[in-house]
Amino acid sequence: MTSAGIVTALAVGLAVGALGRLVLPGRPSAPVWLTMTIGAVTALLGAITAWLAGVQGFSILGLVVQAGLAAVAVVIVVATTGKERPDSR
Repeated sequence: MTSAGIVTALAVGLAVGALGRLVLPGRPSAPVWLTMTIGAVTALLGAITAWLAGVQGFSILGLVVQAGLAAVAVVIVVATTGKERPDSR
């Protein structure tokens, strides 16, 4: 994997993390820095996965894997994070 591939994966992950908050309805409880970090990390994992699967260089398949993993992770994080509610007695 080249440095250009790593930079591309980071850019894709940051973009997916930022845009992921706009896609989900309601007010997201996860901060933007968290969604962007999760997007960047999972896009890097997607790039590594595509590289291990034999996808070499810049390809649409590699971008799809990166963006897909990042999008799934961001949706999971935003959907599962929530403010703790105090017990009402």
